[in-house]
Amino acid sequence: MILFEEVSKSYGRNITAVANISFKINTGEFVFLVGPSGAGKTTVLRLIDREILPSTGSVIVDDWEVNKLPKSKLAFLRRKVGFVFQDFKLLTDRTVGENIAVSLEILNKNRQEIDKRINQVLNIVRLEDKINYFPRQLSLGEQQRIAIGRAIAGEAKVLLADEPTGNLDPKTSWEILKIINKINKEGTTVLMASHNVDIVNSLKKRVIALNKGQLVRDKEQSRYS
Repeated sequence: MILFEEVSKSYGRNITAVANISFKINTGEFVFLVGPSGAGKTTVLRLIDREILPSTGSVIVDDWEVNKLPKSKLAFLRRKVGFVFQDFKLLTDRTVGENIAVSLEILNKNRQEIDKRINQVLNIVRLEDKINYFPRQLSLGEQQRIAIGRAIAGEAKVLLADEPTGNLDPKTSWEILKIINKINKEGTTVLMASHNVDIVNSLKKRVIALNKGQLVRDKEQSRYS
């Protein structure tokens, strides 16, 4: 469960990224976050991950009020919340398997547990044969699949995706969406920021729309606009 209660985020006196927004996303939902550039989509995702703190209001993930969580507890939040970026953020000097292993090593998993989970994750993203490849040897779509695999490797309950298809062609974008949709159907809550009108309109999921930091629409089985 993700809950925003009258959340605002400002930078100085003149820049308001989000303004007094409230919404609730139930466990297991798939929700699209839409709006023009600068609408506040990335800010919402970063508030959930506690990369930034709200200026006012409360951000709650399950039983944790994220903005009041001490730094000593952040690792536990990051186990619960996986983040997928538009630009992948893979470690270029490590193989596919090693990239996924990083998120498991942080959880103090032993080698046997890590190897087992790497194989499970690569099966989910359909890249079992690429375990020893480096990111530069992969297509953009394959790199994004590995980024998704890394985000879910610790068995995150929430998946945040910030324009995960933004740099991909239409065919590859749909392949990525099929994987994310499968992850959601297995019980993971998904909040995905997207500019892809065709994908949003076709999937007919709940849509939360932002504009200039304001929440302007929150509707079930909706379209991009």
